[in-house]
Amino acid sequence: MATETLPSGFSIQNVLTFFLLINIDLLHCQQFTIPFKAPTECGVEEFFDISSLSCVKCGPNQLRSTTGLTCVCKTGYRSVTTDKASNTCQQCPTDKPAVTKDGFGCIRCPGSLSDDGMCLCPPANVLVERDVSGNLLDEAKCETCSRNIPAFSVPSSSGDRCERCQASFINTSCVCNTPNVLAGGLCFPPGILPTNANPSVNYGQLKFSVQSAWFVKNLYSSAAACLVFSNLTACQALGNMCVMNMHSFSGTSNDACGLFNTIFRSKAVMSSTQDISYWRANLPWLYYGDEPGLAGRVLQTDPVPVGFSFRGKNKNTEIKLLAAVYNIRGEFLKWEQIGGGNLQLCPDTAAKQAAAYSFGTAYQQSCDLSVAELLQAHSEPLFYDVFMDLGGGENRKLLPLPTLVYNQQYNGRFINQESMKNWYLSRRMFLVDTLGGREKSMSSLPKVIRVATSVKIRFQLVPRTQEGQIFPPLMIVTYTDVLITDINTQTVSTMFAMEYEMDQGEARIKTDTALGVMGGLAVLYSLLKTVSWKRRIGSPLIDAGTMFKFLLFYSGDLANVFFVVTVGTGLYWLIFYKAQQFVSVLLPLPAQEEQFVTYIGCAFTLKAIQFLHKLILQVSVDIFLIDWERPRNKASRTVQAAGEPKRDPAPVSIWRTYFVANEWNEIQTFRKISPTFQIMAVLFILEVVGFSNLALRDPWSTLQRSSQAYTPSYSLILRYSLAATLWLCIGLLQVIFFTVFYEHFVEDKIRQFVDLCSISNISVLLLSHRCFGYYIHGRSVHGHADTNMEEMNNNLKREAESLCGQRGLLPNTDIQTFQVSLTTHLRSQYERIREPLSRRNGPSRLMDTSTNNPFEQNFRAYHTMNHFLGSIVDHAHPDMDYIVKDKLMFERVIGMEFLEPNEKSIFYNDDAHSFSDVLFYGNEATLLIFDTLFFCVVDLGSQSFVLAAVLTYVQQMVSIWCAYNMLPSLCYQH
Repeated sequence: MATETLPSGFSIQNVLTFFLLINIDLLHCQQFTIPFKAPTECGVEEFFDISSLSCVKCGPNQLRSTTGLTCVCKTGYRSVTTDKASNTCQQCPTDKPAVTKDGFGCIRCPGSLSDDGMCLCPPANVLVERDVSGNLLDEAKCETCSRNIPAFSVPSSSGDRCERCQASFINTSCVCNTPNVLAGGLCFPPGILPTNANPSVNYGQLKFSVQSAWFVKNLYSSAAACLVFSNLTACQALGNMCVMNMHSFSGTSNDACGLFNTIFRSKAVMSSTQDISYWRANLPWLYYGDEPGLAGRVLQTDPVPVGFSFRGKNKNTEIKLLAAVYNIRGEFLKWEQIGGGNLQLCPDTAAKQAAAYSFGTAYQQSCDLSVAELLQAHSEPLFYDVFMDLGGGENRKLLPLPTLVYNQQYNGRFINQESMKNWYLSRRMFLVDTLGGREKSMSSLPKVIRVATSVKIRFQLVPRTQEGQIFPPLMIVTYTDVLITDINTQTVSTMFAMEYEMDQGEARIKTDTALGVMGGLAVLYSLLKTVSWKRRIGSPLIDAGTMFKFLLFYSGDLANVFFVVTVGTGLYWLIFYKAQQFVSVLLPLPAQEEQFVTYIGCAFTLKAIQFLHKLILQVSVDIFLIDWERPRNKASRTVQAAGEPKRDPAPVSIWRTYFVANEWNEIQTFRKISPTFQIMAVLFILEVVGFSNLALRDPWSTLQRSSQAYTPSYSLILRYSLAATLWLCIGLLQVIFFTVFYEHFVEDKIRQFVDLCSISNISVLLLSHRCFGYYIHGRSVHGHADTNMEEMNNNLKREAESLCGQRGLLPNTDIQTFQVSLTTHLRSQYERIREPLSRRNGPSRLMDTSTNNPFEQNFRAYHTMNHFLGSIVDHAHPDMDYIVKDKLMFERVIGMEFLEPNEKSIFYNDDAHSFSDVLFYGNEATLLIFDTLFFCVVDLGSQSFVLAAVLTYVQQMVSIWCAYNMLPSLCYQH
């Protein structure tokens, strides 16, 4: 049989390469996984190998240790050390069946064996297995410790030697014989304290108590050792247990605080510590005393001998706090600098936590913490006695910080939730107590934990200080009792804050005084406007309508008062707080800003009423356009009459009237500022430039802040004053630019409208009141305006070269605008002519049924009114004539006319074009203040300048829409 050969291009080397590539690909695709094993899953004869993370079988005669991570020899087997890493076990011979305590030897016992195969000795004996040289004895010995004179010895805690017994036992022997009391490893004489000490921790919020395992074990012994032996650690431990019970006093004298106060009173004859009467020798300082009014004397009598300054060579903004730290057993641990996270439970960066101790920065940090994390991180509470470091070099001084425990009870009353005269100040505090609520044992899960959910340090400025002096700071601690149900899901909200306050009584009095004085002036000014309004409507009676009108006027004036006072007050805080060198003023607290915010709300509400009043008046003005144009003599059409052709004059075009009316509509909402530019400029300065940072509750004037730095909350007063000031400044700059530059060099729409009336040969009568209004004299000096372009151009050229008369109402004058006061007779005639229109717009049953065409009635009324008003201007009615005069300066200032038009109407020369008072243009101040308040109110409610800008723009567009769509009828064209 023939054999085949491999192809010439396929060699053994190619085969090996092929298989190697396959193996490499398999290696790349391999997933390295191992089975999961926990130490608890290992068997009795297995241990958990921390290297391989798996269960490994123990060697012969071995069992798993209690930890599960190693193996130990079985009972009756000793360990044999070999050269290998592992250990072997060898069974003890029958003549030496016991294993020594170290596990490496076998020995005979003088008595019985324990369950683990070791020798047992009777009580008060120690087990001796080796001689003084360390050699193992053939048989162990049980040596008796002598409790009598002079030995006074007892077995040590390890049971391998005799040591001197505790001093409290030594009398004639180391036995605490009756009637002495054995407690906590000490022997106390009888009757020194009630033996039925109450080991309960009272949880007032949950309305029950817990028999604390820690108190059961340590309360009586700590109190007795403190009283009898003046043991410093025991006194501190007793004080800690009183602190764990919220410093609370009750009718019982055998709880932690009751026992502490019993000892406190018993040491009254002893000297005080550090010359402080509330700090007795050997005892911790827990209370300031319970006399009424003591808190006020402690907190507001003597200033701290340290001044704070924000700027300059003597700049001092660092708050130096120091704490003496104790553990729950009363042992002093260390002096600890307060800063970072030692009083702040919420985690954060060191830079942000350090900002809490910069004077003047309103710091607040809050978070939700897991109960499981609290139990793990705070197995035992730490106790802090906090002091303020006053410095002084070698003579360094410390000022203790009074502590106000908000939940503290005094005979069942939460006295620290009442007025300051009832406060009961204390000293020591803790953050988390997970030990006091353990009932059965210290290792069991607590039934309740107590957490300091609110820690505030409040600084109060000395009144009228110019050197930045403060009173002693007050630490306010609020604890929350948390009933443990599910530690994995339960959370606790905690907060740490630094607050700064000053007496706001004087500032409040000044603000209220300003409001009272200016509010009184506003009443007088509103009365004056009401009197002027009564004159202008021609009604001498004081009725309900008059009172309502007075309230409308007063709402606007009072809104201005609130606005001026709030903006002025806000600017005061903004300037003096941000620019001060030595601390002399501090911002009001958020709770103290409520009255200020109420004033802002009043200003906005009243200004909104005034704005709506103005808007209603604007859209209800009575307007008539008087057309002076007369038909030309040139015939324009032929009419057949009585069989003979007749030529009628050409009709007057209505388009001039429509054009003037349209221009009037255009200037209805014309303003001196651009609302869009106003909003964008304010938003740009606040958000982009960073002016909003000036409203933060800290003393720094920097516009840009690092994202890593702490950002305090905003002050509502500063935020309002900043936004209002910027809005007003930008608005005023726009008004100045518009008045000084734009109107002079670009266009003046108000004067252009007057010129348009003259060119169109149309006058405008605006009646804002029944007997008062404005007149724009637009009668053309050329006689006709309904002409072609060439004639119009020639007329304008003649007027520019003064080849014709002037435009004024009176000969040789240029005054075209007037304020008019009409007689009641003229007004009555005006209303009589307008009556058909009123009937047509009224109910159908009141309409004249004889009128077939209502439009014809409308046209007839228009022509009648046009002729009537034109004849009035031309002095064609002696009984309804008028005079032209100038207003007195005082009349212009107060906005009221002294003369009443009894026989003749009065036309007052008005160079200021005050007819714009019925337009947005003439009410710019009202609109600007309303927009300012609207922007600020939305921002205060939302804390968002962007949202405030958007809603302000929407409000402006709605106002413009209302003004356009609710305009009064022009020329009676219905």
